[in-house]
Amino acid sequence: MTSKALLDTLIPLVGDLSRELSDAERYQRLLGSMRALFPCDAAALLRLDGDILVPVAIDGLSSDTLGRRFRVSDHPRLQALLRHPGATRFPPDSDLPDPYDGLVQSIHDRLEVHDCMGCALHVGGRAWGLLTLDALDPARFDTVDVASLEAFASLAAATVNVVEHIGVLARRNEQERQRAEAYRAAAGEVAHEMIGQSTAHRRLLEEIQVVGHSELTVLITGETGVGKELVAHAIHAASPRADKPLISLNCAALPETLVESELFGHVRGAFSGAISDRRGKFDLADGGTLFLDEVGELPLASQAKLLRVLQSGQLQRVGSDQEHKVDVRLIAATNRNLADEVRLGRYRADFYHRLSVYPLTVPPLRERGRDVLMIAGFFLEQNRARLGLRSIRIAADAQAALLAYPWPGNIRELEHLIGRSALRALAVQPERPRILTLAASDLELPDAAAGTGIASVAPVTDLRQAMAEYERELIRASLERHRNNWASAARELGMDRANLSRSAKRLGLK
Repeated sequence: MTSKALLDTLIPLVGDLSRELSDAERYQRLLGSMRALFPCDAAALLRLDGDILVPVAIDGLSSDTLGRRFRVSDHPRLQALLRHPGATRFPPDSDLPDPYDGLVQSIHDRLEVHDCMGCALHVGGRAWGLLTLDALDPARFDTVDVASLEAFASLAAATVNVVEHIGVLARRNEQERQRAEAYRAAAGEVAHEMIGQSTAHRRLLEEIQVVGHSELTVLITGETGVGKELVAHAIHAASPRADKPLISLNCAALPETLVESELFGHVRGAFSGAISDRRGKFDLADGGTLFLDEVGELPLASQAKLLRVLQSGQLQRVGSDQEHKVDVRLIAATNRNLADEVRLGRYRADFYHRLSVYPLTVPPLRERGRDVLMIAGFFLEQNRARLGLRSIRIAADAQAALLAYPWPGNIRELEHLIGRSALRALAVQPERPRILTLAASDLELPDAAAGTGIASVAPVTDLRQAMAEYERELIRASLERHRNNWASAARELGMDRANLSRSAKRLGLK
């Protein structure tokens, strides 16, 4: 590689540092330039978050890679890259498993990476993450100049630094996230990430930030399995109460006779079995947040007593004559239409209006486009570690089936489907594979083949033609969903608008 070629690539990226670009576009341009400069089949930028490497941008890898989370201790190649101060190339015959095996997009049947190199990125004196390059051919990087890759990595680190320092709001959100993480770690809870890039998902995240900074009562609505509890946790993490407790109560799991005791507590002798004083959920959440899941299941009598606490902040334990004050922010969730329940006389109108000060609807998975692949990637990586495999990948027909299925059970259904399918697919293998591929038939989705739209395409023998037809159908479907709004379709597909336009032109759609 000549110095001029390196300089010609780096100069536009230096110019990008002063341009107003989204984080995703800035990172994608960085990887695009790297692939143009260094011969590789795939490139990735990963952020280090504790012991987890999170993909923030990919080029040449399957879409579900963005949803995967790579635990450094599980992946010796990534561990070696982080420990080495400069660029590292692994021997083509290295027996260390590659985390991208099965994930590199290829029109051939090659699944395993045979040439791999990368470089750790340091920002502000700390390890920020990794740049990785992978190739399916064993000698692809023979001509790569390691010093040139290290120079490129320095510019990548500068790009990361710019992204990390854009806007006071971004810094504030990061501080709040860290506070929430610290509290969850102290409380022994497992933090769950909200994964997605669709317009509907980004709109939800924006609303969470808006209402999170307030003290308003929030009513989260949505279908079963969309992740309403996850949204409640995110609202709490974005609030000034993030370093205080978040206490949860599933109202549907309690007998009617115990609801008030769980909410307000009781004193010794209040009822048969009350052998000592007991604090209720409101007391436990004092100063923090109380999350009432399935709030539509609360009996009318409990609604009246809960309404009084919400209005005055005063509560009375069961069996006690004394009142005391609590400072609690309430978040509630339900999959019922409470307005209809009010009209039918099954729910108190005054309590409903007190709950729905800020209604927040979580979109169903079927309205989130390609987010289903990212979330599937998250669950695939979980199951890969659980089953002790090098990689679990989803074939093109399985991706199409996931995108076409309406997901009546939403994210919870997807989680169970991935776990069940991976286990079944592994069980029927004659020998334990290093890379497990899930096909549409392994998913056993109702009418999966018909739903993908592939059945309506004329049979083809050329794989390149089949992949082009699949890509054409995905773009056409996205444009239809967004009424030919190219910017919205590009966001849903995780592409730059210009790249979408070029792809559409190449595929005969424009």
